[in-house]
Amino acid sequence: MPAVVSSNKEKQFSKKEGAKFSAKQGSDSKTIEGNALPSNQDAEQGLLAACIMDTSGEVLGRCMEQSIGPDYFYHFSHQLIFDSLLDLHRENKHPDEILLAEKLATRGQLEQVGGQQGLIDLTSRIQTTAHASHWLEIVKQKALLRRCIYVAFDIIDGANDLQGDVDDFLSNMEQRVCSLSDEQSIRSSIPFKEPIREAMAQIKRMLSKEDSDGLLTGYKDLDNLTNGFKPAEMIVIAARPSVGKTSLAMNMVENIAFSPKYAEKPKSTLVFSLEMSATSLAMRLICGRARVNMNDLRRGFIAKSNAEKLNEISKGFQEAPIWVDDTSGLTINQIRAKARRVKTRNKLSLVVVDYLQLISGDARSASRENQISDISRGLKAMAKELDVPVIVLSQLNRDSEKEKRDPRLSDLRESGSIEQDADVVMLLGKHRKGEDIREMDQGQQEGESPVEDFEPIQLFLAKQRNGPTGRVNLAFRRKYTRFDSMEGDPRLN
Repeated sequence: MPAVVSSNKEKQFSKKEGAKFSAKQGSDSKTIEGNALPSNQDAEQGLLAACIMDTSGEVLGRCMEQSIGPDYFYHFSHQLIFDSLLDLHRENKHPDEILLAEKLATRGQLEQVGGQQGLIDLTSRIQTTAHASHWLEIVKQKALLRRCIYVAFDIIDGANDLQGDVDDFLSNMEQRVCSLSDEQSIRSSIPFKEPIREAMAQIKRMLSKEDSDGLLTGYKDLDNLTNGFKPAEMIVIAARPSVGKTSLAMNMVENIAFSPKYAEKPKSTLVFSLEMSATSLAMRLICGRARVNMNDLRRGFIAKSNAEKLNEISKGFQEAPIWVDDTSGLTINQIRAKARRVKTRNKLSLVVVDYLQLISGDARSASRENQISDISRGLKAMAKELDVPVIVLSQLNRDSEKEKRDPRLSDLRESGSIEQDADVVMLLGKHRKGEDIREMDQGQQEGESPVEDFEPIQLFLAKQRNGPTGRVNLAFRRKYTRFDSMEGDPRLN
């Protein structure tokens, strides 16, 4: 087994005896001050001694559960010892001083850690392993601080030597900084009684009808099927181009923002619009809510009353808790970082991504399907990390159109793991001839015919991990780019 090798940055620091970078303000010259990097030798020695002395293996197991590696230890001899401990664990051997010394000797590293006497001195540091969890936390925190310094050095070095695109450099650095906080979010296994208590609290709320189990979309038939979108769920809305998936998602955002149910506790939404500009989305939402034909507006053929209505509704949207990011070509890591930042400043309740196939993939992946799979897993991980529902729009392939049938899960374009990762999958399809159409239930203007100027669209709830599948009829008012509900109960499959 080869010896543990520190990173280049750690080597650089060790040569300067744990130096810390500093720049004199107002000067182009940068200096190195001889300040040691963050570390705690006592905590490192205490943790290693606890790993050796603990006959149950619980301490070492806790370290592995927290993803502690040799590089979490500052002193090189401690890195060698911990790496050998992990090696013994993989061989199903309990690591006492004798076996550990033999392992280090086999690897030619025993003298580097002070010989067998050095191991005896190490274990004699402590009398009990009771404080191992505290030492573990100290070692983690110091390692994280050192990594912050390493990243800071890389930012400075990279900025000085930058030859490529500044935006790519900033994205890479942002990803590295955000990954530092990801290391803090490792969750240990918990007793099952804790989620049982949370589940019973939800059941009591549902029985008392105090609150819905999830985030209601404003479409009654759909909400009856799903009981609202739940935290940590990934919801996919898929359709062919121009069927209305963006309109449906934005109508859901609008319904949530203006719902009387959430008036006292507004639900904040973050929208990633990789296809449309934020201004275009705003125009669509304002006209749709005001029920003003956008084509008439562009030509200036609107009544004065409609102009006043547009102004009134725009004020409402300005106060609505909606955030929009229309940066094109974002990667999944950038989306997660941006969503995380919004979450820290606001109580985020929903994230919408429009749409999945426009997210930039890792160029190192062999195929686009592998890239889509990585993106899909990243979106599901974001939903769990932020503990909010994430609505993801996706394209369908042409098979349903060629075969003149309703869309199905296998039509998901470059599907990869989309249908596997998603908790809910909804497919939009145009109403087929010969099927009954229900009358509209809401959204009609006074004096309008119930069936005037709308296109029947079917919403197929093709997958729901924790509920039934079914079909919901919707009415798409194309001139307002707006979906309205149809009358009646949803149809269960």
